Amino acid sequence: MAAVSMWLYVLCVLIPHQKHEALTSQTPRGNLSDLYPRWLGARELLLRRRDPYSAEITREIQIGYYGRELDSARPHDPKDQQAFAYPVYVVLMLAPTVGMDFRTVHRIFFPLLALLTAASILLWLDALGYRISSWGAVTWMVFTLGCFPAVQGLKLEQLSLLAAALIAAALDALTRRRFVLAGILLALATIKPQLVCLLMLWLLLWIVGRWRDRRRLFWSFVAGIVLLVLAGEVLLPGWIGEFRTAMSAYYRYTGGGRSVLDVLLTPVWGRLAAGILVGLLLIDLWRLRQAGEGTDQFRWSMCLTLATTVLVIPMFAPYNQLLLLPGLMMTVRSGRRLWQDNRWSRLFVVTTALAVFWPFLAAFGLVVGLLFLPGTRVRGAWGLPFYSSFAIPVTIYATLRAGRTTLVAPNREPL
Repeated sequence: MAAVSMWLYVLCVLIPHQKHEALTSQTPRGNLSDLYPRWLGARELLLRRRDPYSAEITREIQIGYYGRELDSARPHDPKDQQAFAYPVYVVLMLAPTVGMDFRTVHRIFFPLLALLTAASILLWLDALGYRISSWGAVTWMVFTLGCFPAVQGLKLEQLSLLAAALIAAALDALTRRRFVLAGILLALATIKPQLVCLLMLWLLLWIVGRWRDRRRLFWSFVAGIVLLVLAGEVLLPGWIGEFRTAMSAYYRYTGGGRSVLDVLLTPVWGRLAAGILVGLLLIDLWRLRQAGEGTDQFRWSMCLTLATTVLVIPMFAPYNQLLLLPGLMMTVRSGRRLWQDNRWSRLFVVTTALAVFWPFLAAFGLVVGLLFLPGTRVRGAWGLPFYSSFAIPVTIYATLRAGRTTLVAPNREPL
């Protein structure tokens, strides 16, 4: 019921509100698929040898994405130029689709991303050693596919969902000591470099902890990155410089690339807080660098690294919060122990539960409201499910921090 409520909220409240606002302000709306700019860039590069970072391709992307080219003279036109701001080797993943029209690609990618997101639940459960029944796993899948981050990612066809699934598969392979496979999957996940930068730093420290035993992970990742970069050079010589320019332009026209902490604390204090959190993370990761891949110390390091990533990366889009799933799973798995640990753990367990479930409750209320109230009045309260959006990554991070002694306790019995 919660999952259905969220989807109905998006389809019957949020999207109609956005369409009304766009009509009122004359803001352009096209296909609004985040996949489209990447697909068009891949098609033009592979089939016509055109530079996907060029201004001409950006203009063509805008026509498809927004319905027309953006006009800086129009005050209500979006600031996001929707340029091709990905590593060029992302086209290798999209290569099988460049011969299709985008409507066909859209029909393929929506169920594909949904399937990958559902499969990532099984991968996270396995990576965390979280043994539950089949119905329990199905519950997690329904919960995930019905949460707003997943709904937003699916509706936008965001490649962050693909990167999250690759990260889940890589870390599950790592816990099974399939180091070569894990390294290759992590290399592929760098299509979204901001999502894996802290993960790579953590795993580098972890590899250093036992170099002889773990060096295959390092070399397979390096080999994967080298092959991707070289493949990109073959396709588009000098692409790295163009990618850097595109990323700089992206942060400029999207307002500097604000993180969750920037929004909550202002950019100055947010960056200071981000530096402190990353510093604390590195200290903890260094202390736990020798932990085996099947230990709770390793799993806690993984969850904390992903939670820190969501807080500090220069982007606060909800779909990135899918990386919080393992941290939430670890909290649920150890909920009874956390509750009995100390008052701080209890506080953060309660606030995490409230933050996570509030969007579902608000969406349910708005959907029920459509049965009794005018649609315009209900759509006026469209923002209710977002009230806890910034609280979710903060509370999950705080719970992992406050419950560290419980979550990484040695010789704990299975739950």
